[in-house]
Amino acid sequence: MVPSKKRSTGFTLVELVLVIVIIGILAAIAIPRLSRGAAGASSAALSANLTMVRQAISLYRAEHNDRAPGADIANQLTTFTSVAGATNATKSSTYRYGPYLAAIPPCPVGENTGSSTILIDSTNSPPVPVTSGGEGWVYNPNTGEFLPNTNQNDDLGDAYKGY
Repeated sequence: MVPSKKRSTGFTLVELVLVIVIIGILAAIAIPRLSRGAAGASSAALSANLTMVRQAISLYRAEHNDRAPGADIANQLTTFTSVAGATNATKSSTYRYGPYLAAIPPCPVGENTGSSTILIDSTNSPPVPVTSGGEGWVYNPNTGEFLPNTNQNDDLGDAYKGY
């Protein structure tokens, strides 16, 4: 009988190449799906922030004789207010309304992502975004319309300012 040669154990080069190709194909499928998920998360965060601020504006209107917050919206929603809309840091018998929000949330989309400042547009309804100033939001104090300050669209092609 002829003695058999011992075969060394391990993977062949073909097997290793095949595994690397399979991993590459899976990565090519998974990475685009993950990036679309991030865009969807921004849209969801925008919807949540808009709902929260719009509810605060609605509550403010209910307590202030159907008047929307004025050009000082950030202070009027985050501090105590009088029936006339004047603001104060502490609650008293005169400043008994609010606060309606702990803070204005940062805008999660658009050219000024992360900004919580508000551009006031008293003339246009709906307010027109002007992104060059760095504000995250745009607000019309006459109508109470509150929108993201961007002309960009979401991943489905819908304008963020239409949210």
